[in-house]
Amino acid sequence: MQGSTTGLVALLWVDARTSGEVAVQYGITGHRSLPPTIVERAVAHWGRVLPTGAQLHGVSSLAEGADQLFASHVLAAGGSLEAILPCADYATSLTTEEGRRGLVELQRAAETITTLPFRQPSAEAYLAAGHAMVDRCDHLFAIWDGLPARGLGGTADVVAYARALGRPVTVLWVAGILRS
Repeated sequence: MQGSTTGLVALLWVDARTSGEVAVQYGITGHRSLPPTIVERAVAHWGRVLPTGAQLHGVSSLAEGADQLFASHVLAAGGSLEAILPCADYATSLTTEEGRRGLVELQRAAETITTLPFRQPSAEAYLAAGHAMVDRCDHLFAIWDGLPARGLGGTADVVAYARALGRPVTVLWVAGILRS
């Protein structure tokens, strides 16, 4: 019986891939500052496990670090990107010129953009964006060191929300590596 269940899942996956439908929508949460070892691990993992082309759909808030890394990977693999922005003035919360430039480029490439009704960046806006992103994904990747959030709406809060909803969460981190 277990063999036939596995066969059925494989047949459904093939049907979705050949019909051009997205089988699973993937979301991302993670730290804004990532050590190079973590970046390498995440990119290698996504290269192994994610589909390519039209079957890949990513959902991201486009923050610096993990969010932009994942969004860039999705687009490079030929997938579609959905952006969930915490507020209209989101770019002012990004701390580097590279991050602001990445935000603009990824917004241009996104298939859809949802901007939440917050006027300016805030912890509440970040938490709402994290929840909206989880609500739109089937599987969450978390580039997370496993520590509590440094503020409301941080990675730990988004992971806790996803787990409370029963969403699968894949944590990508290397033991012993500290974030800055």
